[in-house]
Amino acid sequence: MEYISVIIYGIVQGITEFLPISSSGHLVIMHQFLPLDFINEISFDVFLHFASLLAVIYFFKTDLFRIIIAWLKSLSGKKSDDARLANYLIVATIPAAFFGYFFADFIENKLRSLVILVVMLVLIALLFIFVEKRGKFNRESRDLSLGDAFFIGLAQVLALIPGTSRSGITIIAGMSRALKREEALRFSFLMSIPIIFGAFLTKASDIGHNFNSSSILLLILAFLSTFFTAFFTIKFFMNFAKKHSLLPFAYYRIILAFILLLYLWF
Repeated sequence: MEYISVIIYGIVQGITEFLPISSSGHLVIMHQFLPLDFINEISFDVFLHFASLLAVIYFFKTDLFRIIIAWLKSLSGKKSDDARLANYLIVATIPAAFFGYFFADFIENKLRSLVILVVMLVLIALLFIFVEKRGKFNRESRDLSLGDAFFIGLAQVLALIPGTSRSGITIIAGMSRALKREEALRFSFLMSIPIIFGAFLTKASDIGHNFNSSSILLLILAFLSTFFTAFFTIKFFMNFAKKHSLLPFAYYRIILAFILLLYLWF
C-alpha cells in the first residue's frame, strides 16, 4: 500500500506544483486522508518539491543557460534583456526568501490546517477571477520594470501559506502587471527555482535524518512520479495558457474549498 501511496503523492505534487491550485494545500489534504508512517510529512513534502525543482530546471534548461551566461557577461558591462531578467528574478526572490527563512516554523506549526486551506483556496480563486475579467495581457517579460519584479516577489510571500499556490499568486501578480498569461507563467516558473532550492537546503539535514535504507525504494518511486508528472504538467500548462483563460483553475479551487468545508462541517 505504501508503494501505491507514494506514487499517488508524487503525481499529486507534480500536477499541483505548477498548476495554480496549491501543491502545499493538496499535500495537507493527502496527509489527512492518506498518512505515511515511514517519514516525517514536512520532510517528505520538501523531498517532493525537490523533484519538482529538477523538473522545472530540466524543462527550462535552455532558457536558464542563456540567462545565466547573459548575467555573467553583464558583470563585465555587457547588458542584455536576459541579463536584466536575471536581475529581476533575483529581486523577485528576496521577499519570499526573507519571510520563508524567519517565519518557516510559524507557518509549518500554525498554518497547516484545513480551515486556513479553505480560506486561501477561495481568496486566491477570487483574485484570479478579478484579474482575468479586468486585466489586459499584452506585455512580454522584457517589458517588466524593477518595481514589477519586486511586486511579483512580494506576492510570492503569500505562497508560504498553504492553499495559496506559489504559481497561482505569482501568475496573478504578473497578469495584474499586464503580462501575457504565458509570460506570467514563464516568469513564475523561473522564479520558483531559487525558492524551492532554498527551502530544500533549509530542510536537507532533517530529510537526511528521516531517510533510512528501508525507505529508499519508496523515495525513488515518489521522486520519479513527481519528476515526470511535473515535467509534463509544465509542458501542458505553458501550451494551455497561450490559448485559454485560467478561470477553470479558479473554479476548481472554489469547488475543492466547498468539498472541504462540507467535510469540516460534518
